[in-house]
Amino acid sequence: MTTVALVDDQELVRLGLRTLIGSEPDLELVGEAADGHEGLRLIRATRPQVVLCDIRMPGLDGLAVLREVTADPALGGVRIVMLTTFELDEYVFEALRHGASGFLLKDADPTSLLDAIRVVADGGSLLAPSVTRRVIEQFGSTAPRRTAHPQLDQLTDREREVVAWVATGRSNQEIADVLVVSPDTVRTHVSRAMVKLHARDRAQLVVFAMESGLTAPEPQ
Repeated sequence: MTTVALVDDQELVRLGLRTLIGSEPDLELVGEAADGHEGLRLIRATRPQVVLCDIRMPGLDGLAVLREVTADPALGGVRIVMLTTFELDEYVFEALRHGASGFLLKDADPTSLLDAIRVVADGGSLLAPSVTRRVIEQFGSTAPRRTAHPQLDQLTDREREVVAWVATGRSNQEIADVLVVSPDTVRTHVSRAMVKLHARDRAQLVVFAMESGLTAPEPQ
């Protein structure tokens, strides 16, 4: 059973998500909150596996909640998926930098929302391709001078290549198709790179790749 918490100041959004999650036998909604302060109390009390958290809320916003959670060792097992209304949200990259496990648009279809919860609970990350592309574009135009990750030299050439492809938002299957290897091989390289770079999850691996200036070649 995957435990889930909701943090969103819009009652209609919470109602929709509450109904959706309640319809799934493998998901359990452990609580919901209408603001960031209440959300933090809920997260600390219940320690859910996945939190769906609005990025924009009055008072304590989603970024502040995220920073509090990722800075608390006792909440190391909590994964946060940020909810946003806009594909190009000015806070997207900052949230990834602070450890968000992914992003979902509030108008995403129900299947995508449920898949996201399960993927993140299983240790993966969810970055919608449209969001990922915009994050990359925004980062490329606004980022300060890039600094390579201090453990980047521990990666093999193949691991560096795979990490660069991960930063394009492609799935393991899509990367495998480009590199003409099996998805299991890609998964192994991704896992080893995450360990070596101390990445919390795949989303943070994307951040490290961008900050380190790793870029994948255009597929032939």
